[in-house]
Amino acid sequence: MPPQTRDRPALHFHRLLIGDRWERDVRMEVGDDGRVAALSPGGSCEGCERVAGWAVPGVPNVHSHSFQRAMAGLAERGAQDSFWSWRDVMYAFVDRLTPGDVEAITAQVYVEMLKSGFTCVGEFHYLHHAPGGRGYDDPAEMSLRIVAAARTAGIGLVHMPVVYEAGGFGGDALLGGQRRFRMDLEGAAGLHEALRAASLEPGIRLGWALHSLRAVSRETVGRLDEFVAGDAPVHIHIAEQEREVRDCLAHRGARPVEWLLDHASVDSRWCLVHATHIANEEMNGIAARGAVVGLCPTTEANLGDGLFPLGAFAGRGGRFGIGTDSHVSRSPVEELRLLDYGQRLVYRSRSVLGPEHDSAGREKGARSAVRDAGGRRGALSGAGGALLAHAWRDGCGALGWDAGTIGAGARADLVVLDDGHPALLGHSEETVLDSWVFSGTENPIRHVMVGGCWVVRDGRHGREEEVKEAFAEAVRRHSGAA
Repeated sequence: MPPQTRDRPALHFHRLLIGDRWERDVRMEVGDDGRVAALSPGGSCEGCERVAGWAVPGVPNVHSHSFQRAMAGLAERGAQDSFWSWRDVMYAFVDRLTPGDVEAITAQVYVEMLKSGFTCVGEFHYLHHAPGGRGYDDPAEMSLRIVAAARTAGIGLVHMPVVYEAGGFGGDALLGGQRRFRMDLEGAAGLHEALRAASLEPGIRLGWALHSLRAVSRETVGRLDEFVAGDAPVHIHIAEQEREVRDCLAHRGARPVEWLLDHASVDSRWCLVHATHIANEEMNGIAARGAVVGLCPTTEANLGDGLFPLGAFAGRGGRFGIGTDSHVSRSPVEELRLLDYGQRLVYRSRSVLGPEHDSAGREKGARSAVRDAGGRRGALSGAGGALLAHAWRDGCGALGWDAGTIGAGARADLVVLDDGHPALLGHSEETVLDSWVFSGTENPIRHVMVGGCWVVRDGRHGREEEVKEAFAEAVRRHSGAA
């Protein structure tokens, strides 16, 4: 069972972020469905659990490959290293993992996410089969291990089985570790059905994913609408590397985002992960369709991908969320901080998320949706608050997750920042979120709630020791360590 308590007393928050305003002495009632039933600013604290500190929405993690948590640092030795050589290391690593390993690794990274402020995660899951590509007796074996790990940790999960058909734009055969990834649309639909039959609780939902244009055929992209129903999210890796752009031009006569916009029903359900190397018209097209760009700054930096043109994209009203991808970091504020600092270094300015800039860094005059997210003054008006506003709103939009704000009817997913932590001492309602994002690497999170249940109390997760022990055993088994 997850580390949750369900006695559900009313809660009385000293400070609670509701919309873009801090409210004091707020009484919150949470229903049995894990949603906020009522909010009463200035309400009575009688019969309540009192919660000190600054309480904010939990952050959604739009992009995770959970198994890669155990390979951080294993691909840093090549003199001529690149994304493509890193990928070879990943293929060799993944070919050794058992279902038990994956469950243990996933539970560990999910606990780490919770402790750092993520309360739900989009798992972009492509490790479907046994080594060599053999199917398990239960085709949903690996997906069920991810679900089990999410239950152990108590994190919200959007599980997205990935369609993965080929090793390149030319329809190359899957080789080595890639064989474990093989999945067509019918197979992914079968996983959806099997997971629905597993009685998924309200804290777990399903979505769809195409690994990348290079890994699926034109026909598969064209058939996707036959399988995706309702508001289910759809995610895809796109334009992460310049070589990927060149190969797409050679095989399909268009840049990756350009081709996708022309051949798929891209809309607000879609999340385009990375989208690092895009032209202006592609940027305009993404913004116009309302799709979310999923940015993973620490992984993108680790792999040498490049920098997404965030200032220009936000100036067009573009939507973006953050993810941790390969988990070289598991912290939302580290992702946001690096995202912002990358733009500052490109434009040599501290305000690149204010006015839109052109490719030479010249201000073009239009205000950015990032800096304007919370208005001229208030909790979200600074750089950190505005970045968090996008991470909350657009990240939840990318996952179809009814959170990212604290209000009646929304999921009770929230994080309580310790007002006694040195990073937050002396800060006002207007600056506390900026300090959380930009004050360094120490973690000021005291409590974390998911679906109305406390999963982290006083900085501790209820099952972190047993989870860590299982993770350590899995890592030792593959490293040869005693």
